[in-house]
Amino acid sequence: MKPHITVITLGVDDLEKSVSFYRDGLGLETAGIVGTEFENGAVAFFELQSGLKLALWPRKSIASDTGLQASNPAPTGFTLGHNVNSIEEVDIIMQQAIAAGARVIKPAQKTFWGGYAGYFQDPDQHVWEIVWNPQLLVTEND
Repeated sequence: MKPHITVITLGVDDLEKSVSFYRDGLGLETAGIVGTEFENGAVAFFELQSGLKLALWPRKSIASDTGLQASNPAPTGFTLGHNVNSIEEVDIIMQQAIAAGARVIKPAQKTFWGGYAGYFQDPDQHVWEIVWNPQLLVTEND
């Protein structure tokens, strides 16, 4: 199998609050909440890069669609890594996240492997790592 991942969907408790965090707080572009005319259809999509989208969808809607039991957040289940090209960019984005209402769980600092990174949680406890890795610099095509 050659994966072609085009959407990363995060389950949220308050869709409007989460859209505000990502759109107004972090500056991600979105057309806003769509699909409200359908039961469990309200969702918001954000453009990331190279055709990748971030979707925010209520946890109850995910539970309904999948047939799984609704569950509490599991912050250590995975992290989202946002790679940047400088230590300064890490600090800027961490400050932007704080201003948007993020909870810093590990302030940005030098890493044991030679990089620089910090972690924050969004309003639904999803963990983001903002990282400068000198071995993984971002290009315009990324």
